[in-house]
Amino acid sequence: MLSMVLVPSVVLAEASPSTISAQASTPQVTARLLSSHLQVVAGQTVTLGIALTIAPEWHTYWRNPGDSGTVTTIDWRFSHPAKAGDILWPVPERHRMGPIVNYGYAKQVTLPVPIVVGDLVHVGEIWRAEAVVDWLVCKEECIPQQVKLALELPVVNASASYMAQPSPLITALQQQPKPAPWPVTLQAQQAGLQLQVLAPNISPQASIWFFPEAWGRIAQSVDQTVTRTPQGFSVALKSGDLPLKAGEALTGVLVIEDKAQRVGYAIAPTLQGSVPPTAPSQPTPQARSAALHWSVAVLFAFIGGLILNLMPCVLPVLSMKALALLSHPSLDRQARLHEGMAYTVGVVLSFVLLALLLVFLKASGQHIGWGFQFQSPIFVLLMAYLLFVVGLNLSGVFVFGSSVAGVGQALTTRSGLWGSFFTGVLATVVATPCTAPFMAAALGVALTQPLPILIAIFVSLGLGLAAPYLLIAAWPGAQRYLPTPGAWMDVLKQGLAFPMYGAAAWLVWVLAQQLDALVVAKALGGLLLLGFAAWVYGISRWASLAHRWVANSLVAISVCAALVIAGSVQGFSVTASPRPLSDLRSDRAPVTANSPPAWQAYRAQTLADLRAAGKPVFLNATAAWCISCLVNEKVALNQPAVKQAMVDRGITYLKADWTQQNPEITALLTQFGRSGVPLYVFYPAGSASQPVVLPQMLTTESVLSVFLTK
Repeated sequence: MLSMVLVPSVVLAEASPSTISAQASTPQVTARLLSSHLQVVAGQTVTLGIALTIAPEWHTYWRNPGDSGTVTTIDWRFSHPAKAGDILWPVPERHRMGPIVNYGYAKQVTLPVPIVVGDLVHVGEIWRAEAVVDWLVCKEECIPQQVKLALELPVVNASASYMAQPSPLITALQQQPKPAPWPVTLQAQQAGLQLQVLAPNISPQASIWFFPEAWGRIAQSVDQTVTRTPQGFSVALKSGDLPLKAGEALTGVLVIEDKAQRVGYAIAPTLQGSVPPTAPSQPTPQARSAALHWSVAVLFAFIGGLILNLMPCVLPVLSMKALALLSHPSLDRQARLHEGMAYTVGVVLSFVLLALLLVFLKASGQHIGWGFQFQSPIFVLLMAYLLFVVGLNLSGVFVFGSSVAGVGQALTTRSGLWGSFFTGVLATVVATPCTAPFMAAALGVALTQPLPILIAIFVSLGLGLAAPYLLIAAWPGAQRYLPTPGAWMDVLKQGLAFPMYGAAAWLVWVLAQQLDALVVAKALGGLLLLGFAAWVYGISRWASLAHRWVANSLVAISVCAALVIAGSVQGFSVTASPRPLSDLRSDRAPVTANSPPAWQAYRAQTLADLRAAGKPVFLNATAAWCISCLVNEKVALNQPAVKQAMVDRGITYLKADWTQQNPEITALLTQFGRSGVPLYVFYPAGSASQPVVLPQMLTTESVLSVFLTK
């Protein structure tokens, strides 16, 4: 695994509009905002562009970054209405780092964007354009950076001189991929795909490479074999994680380079035929081993799903549904079975949708894993809203009427197929910040497998989560062990509200770790509005029709205001810079048995330096939204015996905080076959020592046994 170091973003967003210039620099990149013209005309198109001058040995990324990396983005803002087109990407280059192949640019690149100036500008005015540019620049380490650029151009009459200026934009436009002048076809082969190009005049010494626009269509890191014929040439490609189907087009750039020039040709051939299945003859030992590995992953996923029911985030939801089953003793066996099946469908379908979303985001170049949605502040706040409302319902503050029974049953203890289905959805959503034993290994395998295997593993995980309730609903023998309905059920129902309130409070704390106190104040204000809306809705049941209309209006206004607050949190999270890693670092005095353990923020280079020096290291990959992580720190890592062992053994404590999206930590998890946190790794003393992966559920004894014996 390559060492990747993530350095805090370079952000110039704090500068006032008047101080933003057309050029900004970081230690690795100088960015300039260019214009194709010296003036603008209402209704005309002007080409703006971002010119990046990149330090030696560093590179940025193309629209498809390849095996790793992040695409460069430009967020445009104009003083007058205008419409920005897409980036016109110049022909990319390959950057190989060990087994990794990335697509991007070194030394310099200009990214042109066509801008249509609106009709609401007047002659004599100044038209201003601002660009917020985000890129990832990499060498052995990777640094996400952001700058703000701006330029001002005078508005002139269409009949006046509309002056153009020479700039790197002209070169960038000349470097755009050209339409392929020859026939190109795409055939399915036993080993993948084959591009066939009828271009007989290509130099035999020319190098040829195909760059796909979309991730996953081909395996980027596999060498492309070029076969030349009198009629032209063919390029053999290996299918990737998202292989083409018959009739789909493979869009990309075919680059042909010789001593004289380097030219890219835009192609989009349609796949003819489909990749034949592997012959069902005797499988190789490797294939049998891989099949066994997939089957074990499916089994582990089921066991992990079962254990998820015992997690503090899921147990209250399961208890609510079991309580609903008890409160309707008149239901016959078939009705109970239908409710259990509806709950199971809700759970499994939610896991399948989550798997597809993971695949889609990874295909778009995102670095994500299990629990990734909790890295979004707006999702965290909406989940806090949902659990708070569930708590209010359990406390009896309000009860949904029959007109919204489907949704109400999903969030309360009522019966009904829709209620069971949506309770399954809720159980899945609240389960995602938890990682159970057996589950991490299964998910780590899932995210490296083709789509059918990934779906099978996630379905197995969902079946494990749904199995206990389905068993109770379907098996009369299990129902005989359930207690008799009575007044205690109302007390228990109200008591279950408090885990929901606690979960909502915890999510607000997670929001505080991601952003700042102002956003927490907004979140609390939103919860207050929802509490007011629930109270008004509850008392309106006894009001007259006219008063009920007023009450419903107040409810709608309060809920809308809470959603507006959630939207403002998302807007804040987009414009705010991530918390720098230095804010996450502890530089306290040496640890004693009565003080918290001192730790350093994880960086790949820091770990590499400590390993090279032969020092023992304990690595804790965690997140504020990970309940299992917080429990492990409380019951094991913060215990006096463990802290003292770190001091006595000279163990350096590194913490990889994945609360916010962090590609470097994602790469670390991938290195150990994990898709999410927690991950605990101990590196014994000695530069050649092998890392020891600890279990996901820690005890003081399990940690000490590793620290003291390795």
